[in-house]
Amino acid sequence: MSKFQGCGTALVTPFKPDQSLDEPSLRRLVKRQIDAGIHFLVPCGTTGESPTLTHKEHLRVVEITLEEARGKRPVLAGAGGYNTAEVVELAKELEAIGVDGILSVTPYYNKPTQEGLYQHYNAIASAVKLPIVVYSVMGRTGVNVEPATLRRLAGFGNIVGVKEASGNIAQIANICSNLPETFDVLSGDDAITIPVASLGGKGIISVASNEIPAEMARLAQHCLDGEFKAARDLQKKWLPLMEVNFIESNPIPVKAAMARMGLLEPVWRLPLVPPQPASMAKIEAALSQAGLI
Repeated sequence: MSKFQGCGTALVTPFKPDQSLDEPSLRRLVKRQIDAGIHFLVPCGTTGESPTLTHKEHLRVVEITLEEARGKRPVLAGAGGYNTAEVVELAKELEAIGVDGILSVTPYYNKPTQEGLYQHYNAIASAVKLPIVVYSVMGRTGVNVEPATLRRLAGFGNIVGVKEASGNIAQIANICSNLPETFDVLSGDDAITIPVASLGGKGIISVASNEIPAEMARLAQHCLDGEFKAARDLQKKWLPLMEVNFIESNPIPVKAAMARMGLLEPVWRLPLVPPQPASMAKIEAALSQAGLI
């Protein structure tokens, strides 16, 4: 079993009211994840508001996650973006501080061609020995990693999987059917963890597990074990929470929910802002229905 199967939490980054990094809360959140049985940790992804972090803050968040994980859980750190040279340098620094792998979102806005995507990931894979998970989320970046491109990328020994958040089940089926079984296909959407697993996926990089780590870890494990009835029972219970987490742009709702649960301060960095009152009412209703408040 690879290091990055089951449920990995796309960790939020807690801030203090003065907008500085809230290191004590981050440590508590990471410890909570480990105690709940999460399979791996994903700091400084886009759910962690990584584009708003300084370079020093980015490394510090990952360092704290590693310190709290203490080898008990693999750490798949975020290192992606528009500028390939910058991503390569960040990946090298993350490798030096001891992460177990890199999650790298596709370049956004400039919409590289499939050849451009291939060369981008080629550059990263050639610069580090770490396992790399490609993050494909066309709805946010404007570019899709096509199955044929993933097949080419799988030829690199250290490109080991994809976080697939296209929402295109037919595409995910194609990927699962035509890439080696050793290549891990991870759902990028909580709500479709089960269908992705049924096609051959190996788990989820989850937003909801920030709120319910034990429950999402169990759901993912049921999928890995082929226990789909048990997984569906959990899905039915937690689907309203999974859905409300995207009532506004992620991670606005999940951080609002976590603040309401007493896990962190309700602080975002611009351009993210607190949820609208109507959205907050729906978030609170979902939390109350789930027994989380």
